[in-house]
Amino acid sequence: MLAIIDYGVGNLFSLKSSLDAIGESCFVSRDAAEIRRADRIILPGVGAFGDAAKKLEESGMAELVKELAGIGKPILGICLGMQLLFDRSYEDGVYAGLGLIHGEIRPIADVIPKDYKIPHIGWNQLQFPGEKNPLFQSIQSGDFVYFVHSYYGVDCAESTIAVTEYGAPLTAAVAQGNILGCQFHPEKSGKTGLAILKAFCKMGGERA
Repeated sequence: MLAIIDYGVGNLFSLKSSLDAIGESCFVSRDAAEIRRADRIILPGVGAFGDAAKKLEESGMAELVKELAGIGKPILGICLGMQLLFDRSYEDGVYAGLGLIHGEIRPIADVIPKDYKIPHIGWNQLQFPGEKNPLFQSIQSGDFVYFVHSYYGVDCAESTIAVTEYGAPLTAAVAQGNILGCQFHPEKSGKTGLAILKAFCKMGGERA
């Protein structure tokens, strides 16, 4: 069973619909006891980092995510949910993240050409900088996924499992043990996205 954390930020309906489409039992919840019973966790998110981090903290979900991470539950952050896994963000200020992935969130404007549009919106290819992570076991380098973002992860080379090119190489996905994150939206990425979600749903549960 998979839990989608509801902390007031994120397009939960399309994510749940995608999981339903691949036959994965899932539920949306902000109840800590219910979420603890799940085998896997998804942390979604859209909007501004500071606002989302505040809601995550005030809802009690920040400590819950760290607790579940510590016992080995597979956790997947999506878009802003991925960014929240990092140490901190520099989006309109400086805000602390969950500290589950080492690195920072910085504006893509710092590295892409001036004539490129911000946000980075649309379909773009994934490239794997090293050995393919199990999250991508059913897809190929060069497959397209859907992005909507103005910020990206930096100083996270050791955790980076996929990049995309948008005038510069941008972090597209990260992993550190049982903690994973996708900057793109698998739930909006057609068959490729569904294959990624299905792979996540096969990942192991908590440690003995």
